[in-house]
Amino acid sequence: MIYELKDTSKVKELFAGWQETLIYSCLQNVMGKIYVTDLVCPSSAFAFVGCFGFFAGEPDRELVVNKPDGFVIMVPQNEEWSVLIEECYPTAKRVIRYAIKKDTVFDVRRLRNEISRLPAEYELRRIDSLIYDRCLENPITADFVSAFESKEQYLKIGRGMVIIKDGNIVAGASSYTRYNEGIEIEVDTVESERRKHLATIVCSALILECLNEGLYPSWDAQNMNSVHLAEKLGYEFAHEYVAYEVATEKRTH
Repeated sequence: MIYELKDTSKVKELFAGWQETLIYSCLQNVMGKIYVTDLVCPSSAFAFVGCFGFFAGEPDRELVVNKPDGFVIMVPQNEEWSVLIEECYPTAKRVIRYAIKKDTVFDVRRLRNEISRLPAEYELRRIDSLIYDRCLENPITADFVSAFESKEQYLKIGRGMVIIKDGNIVAGASSYTRYNEGIEIEVDTVESERRKHLATIVCSALILECLNEGLYPSWDAQNMNSVHLAEKLGYEFAHEYVAYEVATEKRTH
């Protein structure tokens, strides 16, 4: 039987040393959920938020096979969990993702200079109530806000910036998730507006907003293009890690 664990302190040690802010979101009860097969003394745990799930502790087949509906990116703590995921989901796509260091000291002047490069025909806007609704109109921009339970939750604890051209959102950087000390950044640009420096500009704006509030803007990279963008903003690459894309739906993150 799978249970949702409310007292997350019971599994904190299982995730010890895993520097992943999405896990922090679950452990801190900010957003996301943690599932176990033993509520009293859990030896395994599955932390799930957005479309990401993290397996920790002793490999547990029941936790793996009872996945949430839809597309899930499963991240194993070790090779034993990897083997189990591959056994349970033989069609899962094994991918390499790229962790970014969590202690970046940003060059504020450089970030401000990046923002100044925004062409006159574009407008930089915070994600407020109106922009939130407009983000949901397009699958590309919906991911800026969709991991939050509600509009009210996003407006309370989420943070985001978008670039608008001719009345349309063409790029954005937002909190995919939130934890007590910061956010995990989600960034995208509509295909017709790519390679115009917009991602760098909108990310610079979001990072500065976070720094002004004392929040850390964490970054995790899906591919090397994302790594290069992160490095342009001042981040440093940490290490590669294995993940599994599980489901038939097209991936979005």
